[in-house]
Amino acid sequence: MPSLELKIFPPLVALLVAVAMGVLTLVLPPGEAPFFRGPAAIVIAAAGFALSLSGALAFRRSKTTANPREPQTASFLVVSGVYKITRNPMYLGLLCLLLAWAAFLWSPWALAGPVAFVAYISRFQIAPEERALAALFGGEYLAYRARVRRWL
Repeated sequence: MPSLELKIFPPLVALLVAVAMGVLTLVLPPGEAPFFRGPAAIVIAAAGFALSLSGALAFRRSKTTANPREPQTASFLVVSGVYKITRNPMYLGLLCLLLAWAAFLWSPWALAGPVAFVAYISRFQIAPEERALAALFGGEYLAYRARVRRWL
């Protein structure tokens, strides 16, 4: 379904998934939540925010586009900082935020949200970005892709 490629802004995808997770938890209520779910959610969310922010700042420092809908306009291949650990820190950060929300909701059904997010973003966002970066940066990008994992 190429028509969805690079169409929906990734934070909006995450927001829609988060809303669906909340609705699912209302329909299929969770069991008794442990006392540590709030602190666990905060720690996971903080990690997600830090990942996303560090990725965005690296793009800004490199003066290249951070627009996820137009990867073909990238002017620089960012491979330093957090990009030595993951090729997609901003998407990984959004995933962490969804995992934090799942921890807070404390429902096994809520875990379907992060799984759906990874599936959607991998297919309709990351795959087209990777094609664009390979076309723009050739062997340099292919070497980077071989060295650094997509998620973690």
